[in-house]
Amino acid sequence: MVQLTEKKLPTQEILQKALDGKRITPEEAYTLYMEGDFLEMQYVAREIRNRFNKPGIASYTAFRVVNYTNYCNVECSFCSFMDEINSNQGYVLTKDQVLKKMEEAISIGAEQMFFQGGVYPEIPFDYYLDILSSVKNTFGKHIHIRGFSPVELMNMEKITGLPLEEVLTQLKQAGLDSVPGAGAEILTERMRYILSPKKATPQEWVRVMETCHKMGLKGSANIVWGSEETRWEVIEHLNLIRQLQDRTHGFLSFIPWTFQKQTKKFYVRNVPAQEYLKVLALCRIFFDNIPHIETSLMVLGQGVGQIALQSGADDISSIVIEENVLKSYGIKTEERVKQFLIESGFFPVKRDFDYNYLY
Repeated sequence: MVQLTEKKLPTQEILQKALDGKRITPEEAYTLYMEGDFLEMQYVAREIRNRFNKPGIASYTAFRVVNYTNYCNVECSFCSFMDEINSNQGYVLTKDQVLKKMEEAISIGAEQMFFQGGVYPEIPFDYYLDILSSVKNTFGKHIHIRGFSPVELMNMEKITGLPLEEVLTQLKQAGLDSVPGAGAEILTERMRYILSPKKATPQEWVRVMETCHKMGLKGSANIVWGSEETRWEVIEHLNLIRQLQDRTHGFLSFIPWTFQKQTKKFYVRNVPAQEYLKVLALCRIFFDNIPHIETSLMVLGQGVGQIALQSGADDISSIVIEENVLKSYGIKTEERVKQFLIESGFFPVKRDFDYNYLY
């Protein structure tokens, strides 16, 4: 085992503990966030990354985002994508429009659909079932459909009057393969009130994701920070995810990213690249039960992404086709993705949703 230094300081003791394969506590994670040396954390995160994944390989995937509506009644303070219900300015995609989008995506090698939208109670439950089954019937059962944040699934519970388990059963039968851990942002009561008082509480978010996992709908989790949250709230969020993962083992990956400025009423601070990379390294060190850490080129850009791959990340989650909610800095073509990963010092491997290497 490689020792960090002969003279151990408290943060170095924590890092050595992680290198020794022992779980660090939330309090120790907070100490690293506050006092840890980024380069030492980067080294440890890279070592741990290489135990979970092949050292010389970095993976990517390709999927199309299909935002089926921008009408929403949740009114998140940070979101500029939504239109108020009854404004007559928003949209709801038809089945034919969704199929056309997926036909375009499949033609360039993106055989995954990320199906997500605003919370619009006027959309009947059959709309979702029809689109899921139509995509599968049109393009084949191998097309992977990832869809619906916890708050969308809670809306389906409400409009159908069915238990969540039955809602998920019908969605799975129609073609739903997995769920994103979307709508998490910061899972603390104080920050939920700032972000959106109408959105799922931390307890509701956990309930929905836990139910999804127990029914075989795996996915990812994330954190979005860079507003009014405290550093301890970041750790609280990570710990909530780790505890849930201990129970379900349903998260295949974790993605840390930062808020983008979209509205005047939501405060966004500038997160320096070093802080982003430090938190990413901390995530790799803290999550001893999640196999993959993704870095979001779409949000952070390619320069930071290259360093992130040396700081604990093993996947870049590109190519993303049609991002409507965020300003995207991602890569648009597979050729460029491969070039980017080679330039970053890795052998590029395309993967499917389950992280099976395709080529």
